[in-house]
Amino acid sequence: MNEQTQQMRDVAVAALEDIKAKYIEILDTAELTDLFDCMVVASGDSNRQVRALANNVAVELKAKGFEVLSTEGEESGEWVLVDAGSLVVHVMLPAVRDYYDLEQLWGGQKPSFNPLGRPWSAV
Repeated sequence: MNEQTQQMRDVAVAALEDIKAKYIEILDTAELTDLFDCMVVASGDSNRQVRALANNVAVELKAKGFEVLSTEGEESGEWVLVDAGSLVVHVMLPAVRDYYDLEQLWGGQKPSFNPLGRPWSAV
């Protein structure tokens, strides 16, 4: 991951923490795809918070001089994606995050049985 992507990641994480995002995960995807180098996944408690988190990420990235290519999912607020080129930020409701489990898909971790579930589990 190059220095610019690391700076973008730091700005995005700070923006998420500013509005109380939960369970922020950072995934280095540089070895997995050529499309982007880093993915940040976070949860929000409500549709409104999910939209606010993603909006804050986009606003802060732009304020620091980084280009935001697009955002998607603001209408429903269940899963909002912020595409900043080499950085992609996913902000989701806990149930949506449980269902898609992006950390396992992109993190390369083998599935393991945990009877207690994930800390953000909607179940």
